[in-house]
Amino acid sequence: MATRKITFSQAINEALFLCMKREKKIFLLGCGVTSPTAIFGSLKGLYRQFGKNRVIETPIAENGITGIAIGASLLGMFPIIIHQRIDFMLLSMDQIVNHAAKWSYMFGGKKGVPLTIRCIIGKGWGQGAQHSQSLQALFAHIPGLKVVMPSTPCDVKGLLISSIKDKNPVIFIEHRRLYDFKEKVPVGIYKIPLGKGRVVRKGKDITIVAISLMVLEALKAAEVLKKDYKIDAEVVDLRCLRPLDEKIILRSVKKTGRLIIADTGWITYGVSAEISALVSDFGYQYLKAPIKRVGLPEVPTPTTFYLENLYYPTAQRIVNYAVNLIFCQKKSAKRSKTAVIKDSFTGPF
Repeated sequence: MATRKITFSQAINEALFLCMKREKKIFLLGCGVTSPTAIFGSLKGLYRQFGKNRVIETPIAENGITGIAIGASLLGMFPIIIHQRIDFMLLSMDQIVNHAAKWSYMFGGKKGVPLTIRCIIGKGWGQGAQHSQSLQALFAHIPGLKVVMPSTPCDVKGLLISSIKDKNPVIFIEHRRLYDFKEKVPVGIYKIPLGKGRVVRKGKDITIVAISLMVLEALKAAEVLKKDYKIDAEVVDLRCLRPLDEKIILRSVKKTGRLIIADTGWITYGVSAEISALVSDFGYQYLKAPIKRVGLPEVPTPTTFYLENLYYPTAQRIVNYAVNLIFCQKKSAKRSKTAVIKDSFTGPF
C-alpha cells in the first residue's frame, strides 16, 4: 500500500472521509463540527463533502446529544460524537456509563451500540482546571467501553477506522499536541486491531510503558539514556487502555526486569496503577527493582505556562527514574537538553 507523510490531524480527517464515503450510515455530530477551524482541522472539508445531514452542528447539550447518538446506533446507524475537550464529556456520563456501555450485556450480546466518541486532551492550553484534564481512567474503569489513545498519525488512522467499525462504544482520546506530528501513513483504508500495543523501540535494560503523548517523551528519554548512561530502554506504546494488551507488557518486563509507566493522567487511582497491579500479580518474579510511575501530581491543572512546566510529566522525569532504578541512586540524573521536546504551540486553536 502506498504511503506519504501527513499529520496526525490529517490522518484523522482521512479516516473519517474514507469511512463516510464507503458507509452512508456514518454521521458526525457535535458542537463546532461545522466551524471554520473544523476541530483543529480534523474535520476539514467534511461538511462541504457530506452536507448538514451527516455533519450535524449541535447545541451545547452533551447528555441529550449522546442519547440521540445511542438511539441512532440501536437503529443501525454509526454515529461519531466529537468533543473539543474531554472535560465536556462529564456532562454525558449517564448516557455513556448507564446506557451505551451496558446495552450489549443487558441484551445478551444480541445488540451493541456502535458509537465512537472522539475527545481531545492537551497541555499548554492555558485553560486550567476545567478544560485541560486527562480523564481516560474514568472511562477505562467501565466494563463495556473501549478506550483508545493513539500516539502516531499511522496509528490514529487505523485505530479510528477500527473504532468506527466496532459494534460497541469506543472512547477515542486524542492529544492536541500530537496534531501536527507527521509520519508516513498508508493511503487507503486499513485497520489496526483494538487492544494490541506495539514495541516502538527495543531494549534490554528497562521497559517504559507509555500512553499517548508520553510515547514521544519516552522515546526522547530513551535517546538520552542510551547516549549519556548506556542504558538500553524498551518503549511500549499501549495504543489502547481497554482492552489492555497485557501480554506485551509482561513480555517486555520479563526481558528487562524493570518498569516505568508514563501516563498523561493523575497517578493516584489511574491507569498506571492498573498496569502496576497487573505486573505485580503476573510478573513479580521478573522484577529487579520497584515499579516507577510518571504522571500528574495530585492537584488540578494550573493555568499559567510557568506552573504547567512544573506540572506536566516530561522525558527528563523518565530519565531520572531510569537512572535511579539502574544505578540505585537517590539523586536525580543530570538535566539533559536533548530530553526537552520543543514545540511552538501557544494555545488551543
